[in-house]
Amino acid sequence: MSIITRRVIPATAIAGMMMLVATGCVAGENASADNGAASGEWSASTVTLDWATYNPLSLVVKDQGLLEDILGDDVTVEWVQSAGSNKANELLRSGSVDVGSTAGSAALLAKANGSPIKVIDIYSQPEWSAIVVGADSDIDSLEDLAGTSVAATKGTDPYFFLLQALEEGGLTVDDIEVQNLQHADGRAALEGGSVQAWAGLDPIMGAAEVESGAELMFRNVDFNTYGFLNATEDFIENHADLAQAVVDAYEQARVWALENPDETAQLLADTAGIDIAVATTVIQERSNLDVSGVPGEAQIAVLEKIAPVIVESGDVQGGQDAVDAALEEIIFADFAEKAVAAE
Repeated sequence: MSIITRRVIPATAIAGMMMLVATGCVAGENASADNGAASGEWSASTVTLDWATYNPLSLVVKDQGLLEDILGDDVTVEWVQSAGSNKANELLRSGSVDVGSTAGSAALLAKANGSPIKVIDIYSQPEWSAIVVGADSDIDSLEDLAGTSVAATKGTDPYFFLLQALEEGGLTVDDIEVQNLQHADGRAALEGGSVQAWAGLDPIMGAAEVESGAELMFRNVDFNTYGFLNATEDFIENHADLAQAVVDAYEQARVWALENPDETAQLLADTAGIDIAVATTVIQERSNLDVSGVPGEAQIAVLEKIAPVIVESGDVQGGQDAVDAALEEIIFADFAEKAVAAE
């Protein structure tokens, strides 16, 4: 179930914003000259975006009230939790959020299926998925997956990771039984014995390693796609001032997270309800936040590799033509370019 919260600024946000003032990253400085920060008026009175445990920067933006500080009292910020890329895509397509967090593969899938979205910022280059088996599993290789039941959340990076892993092992999706379960339910199914493997997602995957001895049977960082921050085309076209403010807040959060990895890990631990050791592994070893926020050729190159997998999955009604069109239209880098240039 989605969870909506209103503006809450913890005491730690005061210290965080004092640091931003000292470095010149206060509200409005990163904003374009023609947006609401300059005129005192914004294009809407409400902006809605998601937060997700797989998107650490969203936690920083939310916890420190960075967007609220940029927008001031004239705009209400609404936060909606996304439990996975598929859920974020549902929220974006329905217009329930203006900005949502997905994996790159999930964004391409949604765009190819007609969702009116574009990526406006890159929040991470993670290794957030792997093929996970139980502590006592006899599955030692990808070939051993033949004939097994595997949990995966369709429409997300872990699902497309699974498809690529199967190909690596000389298998196809027809060689296994896929149980389409949300990420947390996939972990529960693995631990309950109703599936033999799980295409996992951090931080849930990291918690399963520590708490139940689950093993990452197969890893390949190249099978993971970037973390995409997506906005609806309506939001981009009609509320560019607010979109710029969102990306500015994300770039502030990136600077803070890179300078404060321990605090970022603690924030993830507190939000996700996981052990600090798990959160530290996720943040410092499996979440590369030190990447450019500007979407561009690097992301397209990764998406071009995953595109055939998406087409062959049969999940895009328009097939190759729809995926090719989505690749040409998915990037909107203006806001991120301005935010990065203003740092």
